[in-house]
Amino acid sequence: MARFTVLKTEGAARRARFETVHGVIETPVFMNVATSAAIRGGVSTADLEEIGCQVALCNTYHLNIRPGSELIKRLGGLHKFMDWHAPILTDSGGFQVFSLAKRRKITEEGVRFTSYIDGASIFMGPEESMKVQSDLGSTIAMAFDECIENPSPYDYVERSIERTTRWLERCMRENERLDSLPDTPNREQLLFGIGQGGVYCDLRVRHMKQIAAFDLPGYAIGGLSVGESAQEMYRVLDAVCPVMPFDKPRYLMGVGTPVNIVEGVFRGVDFFDCVFPLKGAQHGNVYTWEGRRRLVAERYRLDDKPISESCSCPACRRYSRAYIRHLLKADERLGMRLCILHNLYFYNDLMKKIRDAIEAGEFAAFYQKYRVLLGELAP
Repeated sequence: MARFTVLKTEGAARRARFETVHGVIETPVFMNVATSAAIRGGVSTADLEEIGCQVALCNTYHLNIRPGSELIKRLGGLHKFMDWHAPILTDSGGFQVFSLAKRRKITEEGVRFTSYIDGASIFMGPEESMKVQSDLGSTIAMAFDECIENPSPYDYVERSIERTTRWLERCMRENERLDSLPDTPNREQLLFGIGQGGVYCDLRVRHMKQIAAFDLPGYAIGGLSVGESAQEMYRVLDAVCPVMPFDKPRYLMGVGTPVNIVEGVFRGVDFFDCVFPLKGAQHGNVYTWEGRRRLVAERYRLDDKPISESCSCPACRRYSRAYIRHLLKADERLGMRLCILHNLYFYNDLMKKIRDAIEAGEFAAFYQKYRVLLGELAP
């Protein structure tokens, strides 16, 4: 079974190690988003290994629509399908309850979606979500929940978290049943619960305490970075992190920018994921230790320096800002690929430097230096 060990703390920040059936995860960690079992921009699993990725995050909803979880199960599970042998986390489809609001209807049983591919009606409830994730054979499965839009009325949020708790109990029963079956790809699949509560700290604390009583292998904070300000998000983290189990991984879902990550670690978060490094890269927005750069800017037209002179990613080792700018302007996909490789390398390097700083007892200084700088434009 999995084992989570906190190795060092500095304030609320934690340096830990999570041992799983598919390998060890050193935390704090950023999980690289491979929605359809691949990173956007033609980034392969070999690329992920080269840039220091520890965990790939795949999307239950999208993989269930195409190519279908049963096909992936027949081919040996998601690890074999995408030739990735390190840990994989699959989300539950709960975020699509939020993002596909115009295409879904929520009931006590679950959520009915309209497929974005062919308009077909699709039902996803706790049992269906667990079945799909079991077919995929991921290392970590997420419980099915409702990701609530911020802001939402207090009484609606209160009813929603009560339903999410009932859904979690159903997920637990189904996950246990599926793990007992002989043809399950990963019979040691771990189930993480998700705490919700909008921007209401009292509901956040209440819900997290409720689900912490189930003694699951890990817990997530869901429903943030979906409409509230960064300061509201930090206020919620200040309230909820202290009531999360100390000896279990803490996952802040869908967050965030490098600054968000530094702030999250400062408050005690261990796991992060976000599409920002991918989406930004499509438009030439890259992160560096000197601040953000927008490579399509005119000032880079004749710039023969790498994206960052302190970076060792595949893009920075070979290509100039001027060349990558040219590719982006010419709509050559190589430009996006190089920017994505750089951003993902930067995110994984950021997490390593955070881990090193906590181990050395220097995270407070790291936090003070980079909590602003990483969000500013590079000089």
